[in-house]
Amino acid sequence: MYPAEHAARTPDKIAFIMADSGQSVTYRELDQRSNRLAHLLRRLPLQRLDHYAMFMENNAYYLEGVAAGERSGLYTTCINSWLTAEELAYIINNSESQLLITSAAKLEVALQALPLCPRLKLCLVCGGGAALPAKEAGSDCPITDYDTAVATCPVEPIADESLGTTMLYSSGTTGRPKGILRPLPEQAPSQPLPLHEFLMKLWQYRQGMVYLSPAPLYHAAPSAAVSLAIRVGATVIIMERFDARRYLELVERYQVTHSQLVPTMFSRMLKLPPEQRLAHRLDSLEVVVHAAAPCPVPVKEQMIDWWGPIIHEYYGATEGLGFTACDSAQWLAHRGSVGKVLLGDLHVLDEQGGPAPKGKPGEIWFKTATPFEYFNDPERTAQARSADGSMSTVGDIGYVDDDGFLYLTDRSTFMIISGGVNIYPQETEDLLITHPKVLDAAVFGVPNDDLGEEVKAVVQVLEPGSESATLASELIEFCRSKLAHMKCPRSVDFTDALPRLPTGKLYKRPLRDKYWQGVESKT
Repeated sequence: MYPAEHAARTPDKIAFIMADSGQSVTYRELDQRSNRLAHLLRRLPLQRLDHYAMFMENNAYYLEGVAAGERSGLYTTCINSWLTAEELAYIINNSESQLLITSAAKLEVALQALPLCPRLKLCLVCGGGAALPAKEAGSDCPITDYDTAVATCPVEPIADESLGTTMLYSSGTTGRPKGILRPLPEQAPSQPLPLHEFLMKLWQYRQGMVYLSPAPLYHAAPSAAVSLAIRVGATVIIMERFDARRYLELVERYQVTHSQLVPTMFSRMLKLPPEQRLAHRLDSLEVVVHAAAPCPVPVKEQMIDWWGPIIHEYYGATEGLGFTACDSAQWLAHRGSVGKVLLGDLHVLDEQGGPAPKGKPGEIWFKTATPFEYFNDPERTAQARSADGSMSTVGDIGYVDDDGFLYLTDRSTFMIISGGVNIYPQETEDLLITHPKVLDAAVFGVPNDDLGEEVKAVVQVLEPGSESATLASELIEFCRSKLAHMKCPRSVDFTDALPRLPTGKLYKRPLRDKYWQGVESKT
């Protein structure tokens, strides 16, 4: 996201528009605003390869927050804006972030986190105004209005510009998030990384395109897609939140050419009443990309029937182990596939670590396309790699057909994919077990027609006979008081005992499988 070249060539062109407010920012303004922040970062001082964090909803400050790091040689960690204070503090501390950029809307949570983050040198609040406290009790971190802090900084580039990138977090099997650190070559910010050049070509990015972003910018895929759109000088429309009818309106209004969604968004648009779903012209669309979760076959068939053969799919973890992709024609010939390998060397292995036969599911491993490590976590980095260090996995299960197309069937760690968001149940299980009325608990995904999966808890109570709808509601609210709501169960069932092995390991599959009877796949 290096706006300087476009600021020089087309300074008055709109770089992005906030969909709800209509606020627009030109390339000149984006360039100057990101330069101001880059100077402030140096003043802290943050030097090349240092870290800072952003904890905000989609707003007009987000892109300059990322762009400043990308032209300063820094790692920017964009944090899920729905996390609790404790979850936020863990990521700030683990990432070794020295600066937190937050918003007035998220300030309450950020203030609770500050006393837990001794490394922070400054907290900037976007849209905070004069009512901000100087510091939060128990914290030495100053709190300052963002606009006031950058107002005295120059609009020209810093003298030592170099390429920076994001360091995003992906949950692990224990539920603790993991920072995914990739090597950062020392080069000018005008030079994109090879992976970014590959993606721009694959997704047919071009000058003059209009990109519509309907997803939270703290996610890896929207963050990358928007950054690359800015690199080619596009105008980006940023939705503050996804709404199916509003999305269609925006495509017609701004003559959108490119976009990226998740399958749940497809489903919600398809469920609109016909008079709403068919009310807008969508013929400006050229390329629509989807990922994050396998798309149910009927949903994707209906989308291709509706929008035409412009829908592209890809599969790739945030870790960047490998990458598969397919266009509409390829998918129609291999319905349910997530594509053929374009980056990395794919291996599907059985339980003994040998090659799985064609068409038979096994764990997906890649000889990695791009190197990575989990930041400050050598143990989990080693766990994700093969014994000889040549391959890595995130625990996905799938198979390859005779034509080399990959199909996903499960997640070996029982990760839940709800509305395109990855949810790891161990953290919720561990919390439920701390409740005074709970003896044991299991959490897993069950079918949901809209989201793909929803979170379910099965609980063994401490006092037999105390099971009730009131207790189920109490447990759900207990989780919501401690965790982001997306991680919390939507429903709670009770059982006399949970199936645990003699080692104490929870044998979760029998519990989960009964909820998936009659469902073709866990997608």
